[in-house]
Amino acid sequence: MTAEEKVKLKNKYFGTDGFRGEVNIDLNSEQAFRVGRFLGWYYSSSLSGTAESGYRARIVIGKDTRRSSYTLEYAIAAGLTASGADAYMLHVTTTPSVSYVTQSEGFDCGIMITASHNPYYDNGIKIINRFGEKLDDRTTALIEAYIDGELGRLGIDGDIPLAKKDKIGRIVDHVAGRNRYVAYLISLASHSYKHLRIGIDSANGASWSIASALFGALGAKIYHIGNDPDGTNINRSCGSTNIERLCELVRREHLDVGFAFDGDADRCIAVDEKGRVVDGDGILYVLAKRLRARGMLENDTVVATVMSNSGFFRSLENIGIDCVQTTVGDRFVYERMQNDELSLGGEQSGHIIIKKYATTGDGLLSAIMLCEEICDTKRPLSALCEGLTLYPQYVKNIRVLDQNDAIEDVRVRETCERVREEIGEQGRLLLRKSGTEPLLRIMVECESIEDCHKYAERVAESIREGGHELE
Repeated sequence: MTAEEKVKLKNKYFGTDGFRGEVNIDLNSEQAFRVGRFLGWYYSSSLSGTAESGYRARIVIGKDTRRSSYTLEYAIAAGLTASGADAYMLHVTTTPSVSYVTQSEGFDCGIMITASHNPYYDNGIKIINRFGEKLDDRTTALIEAYIDGELGRLGIDGDIPLAKKDKIGRIVDHVAGRNRYVAYLISLASHSYKHLRIGIDSANGASWSIASALFGALGAKIYHIGNDPDGTNINRSCGSTNIERLCELVRREHLDVGFAFDGDADRCIAVDEKGRVVDGDGILYVLAKRLRARGMLENDTVVATVMSNSGFFRSLENIGIDCVQTTVGDRFVYERMQNDELSLGGEQSGHIIIKKYATTGDGLLSAIMLCEEICDTKRPLSALCEGLTLYPQYVKNIRVLDQNDAIEDVRVRETCERVREEIGEQGRLLLRKSGTEPLLRIMVECESIEDCHKYAERVAESIREGGHELE
């Protein structure tokens, strides 16, 4: 069974990208403590398949800039140490850095406290295995069982034992791991960027200091926005989901390129020198050509999701590159890359996975690779995107009370069918559930952006009329 099929079985807490929700409503410190208790015990026991008797687990923790990240961080660390594991604290850092440190430094698992692109009042817990990959569904099911007190499913009598005396775990400052991650990214660059003027939008999130350190060390002149986090302004009118400020900055200052990251910096959206957005499809297009020119694009094939623009697939086909599709979610993209032994994949939203260098989407890595291509070819980003023709596309999000009820509503289904008939073969309509928020996403492609808006609003109105909208 694939990861995609398993997730469709519906975990109670862990979705496609961890345990996420509004803090103290959907996710609280007691649950975070129990996550820590379970992981500290599990990775110190034979159940994990790697520990021997008396083994002390080592688990690394990072967080983004949300105010609630402190609460969850301390709760998880308390749970880990109470179960006898050592907790290594990276402090504010990116999700890809946790993945890198976990894998490269031999940690038993990694934990990232973030809700990515969600608003500040949400937060989440992402868990990464020792290979730097998203944790498997079997283990997350066991975590859920412990959170709910279903100890019988864990095969133990009573509660997980508390560590005693010298078996109690330690909390260790590990900011050095974050620094080694930055050094790793610097090592991937073969050029000085002293001739590049780069705009950066860190979404007031996890990359706010790392991005400056990285591109500053490479010599670029940096114009930085979204780098003043206060605990409540993460993703607010900035970052990869609010690209307008960066576009305006690039145009106003006549910059060479711009990069916008999301709250935990596993996404990157680029802006070319003309102030035009280059989304995940555009980045994949440029990097696919780059890897193929170097003999690094396995089977001349890219992995993308169903949300990628139809024009993207056609443009790749025109230059002799195949593309296979998965459902939305970078974990599904990565699984397909692993199964088919492919080297590049990603999402339109900006998750880009380059398997030679990382096991997860990494916004900073994507930005480095685009800068490398600009320097290697001595061509601006707009020129590197030549040949990519995208069709008019619009995505409308609507908050709903219950995703399944709304999507299965007869009125909604009939409206979708009528819209698809009217669009015909000149476009498409997708209605899908968000894996990270209580949303339905309505994606429309057709001949004009005006028609895209019109058709998306028709579907949204049918959802409202059915009484499904969450006010």
